[in-house]
Amino acid sequence: MHVTPDILNNHLPPKVAVVILNYNGKHYLQQYLPSVLASSYANADIYVVDNASTDDSIAFVLQNYPTLKVVALPTNYGFAKGYNKALAAIDAAYYVLLNSDVEVTPGWIDPIVQLMETNTKIGACQPKILAEKNKTYFEYAGACGGWIDRYGYPFARGRVLEQIEKDEGQYNDAASCFWASGAALFVRAQLFKNLGGLDEYFFAHQEEIDLCWRMQLSGYQIYVQPSSVIYHLGGGTLPKGNDKKIYLNFRNNLIMIYKNTPIASLITLLPVRFILDALAAYKALLTGNYGFFIAVAKAHFHFVRWVLLHQNQSTFTKPSNRTIVGQYRGSILWQHYVNKKNKFSQIVRGK
Repeated sequence: MHVTPDILNNHLPPKVAVVILNYNGKHYLQQYLPSVLASSYANADIYVVDNASTDDSIAFVLQNYPTLKVVALPTNYGFAKGYNKALAAIDAAYYVLLNSDVEVTPGWIDPIVQLMETNTKIGACQPKILAEKNKTYFEYAGACGGWIDRYGYPFARGRVLEQIEKDEGQYNDAASCFWASGAALFVRAQLFKNLGGLDEYFFAHQEEIDLCWRMQLSGYQIYVQPSSVIYHLGGGTLPKGNDKKIYLNFRNNLIMIYKNTPIASLITLLPVRFILDALAAYKALLTGNYGFFIAVAKAHFHFVRWVLLHQNQSTFTKPSNRTIVGQYRGSILWQHYVNKKNKFSQIVRGK
């Protein structure tokens, strides 16, 4: 058994709830749960929350890991509502929203909790995320800390659009960023609840970016702590290129921008963003990718419908005097496609 200095001092560190949301992922639980159970943190509970799987995921966990806490949801609520439902009943100082297709290292929890205990203004934090299939490279979903450009397109330290960098220690500093990845998202439990959790309308994709944006608007910081390392397979529930995934990414991204951007800025931002999205859609159409085109068109239509349905709501607070970290004031598309810059450090100087 790993013994930490806290145990020797008869003082347990803050309670951490590691919560794995599962949907028909028995094969992932078989492969990756052992690494989670081998975590060395002295005060962690591990939960498997099942989103009404149709495979035998629950039976597998109950039979092979009877000490784990299992929460069985009656229907597939998706990522956002599934986590909100489960976390509402879980008592801890910190929640860790962990994907089922993640392999963790034994000491992955301690560095992040220590950082967040040291700086109480950190609302959310992520580890360094490397690719499970190629562990010398960053992984798409978060890499080493998420950023966003002026038009709402996310990228990360170690990932610019589809270009993934090799991990050579270039981003090994703990740093503030715009968003922390939902693949392994550490959040303060009370703050999560105070902000209403994840936006359930999103269902899945980019809800963690929206949450981190709201945290920053509330005066909190988002961090990445590369001393903590995990390996993410990625694309477990909806594979890359899936039309539904494309639809959710485009729709949710637009909703997130609308919610968190001052109205004065939206007047110029949204028309440009619609044009950029349309260019991507027509490019896909010309290459025979009809599914991508339809997904983007559907996302735009449903975004407009969402705005019309929610325009009278006053729940979106958009203070303009907050310092937002991790927002690149240029266009990531311009830097990538025109200036041919494929590395984060080439675009965001000094980072």
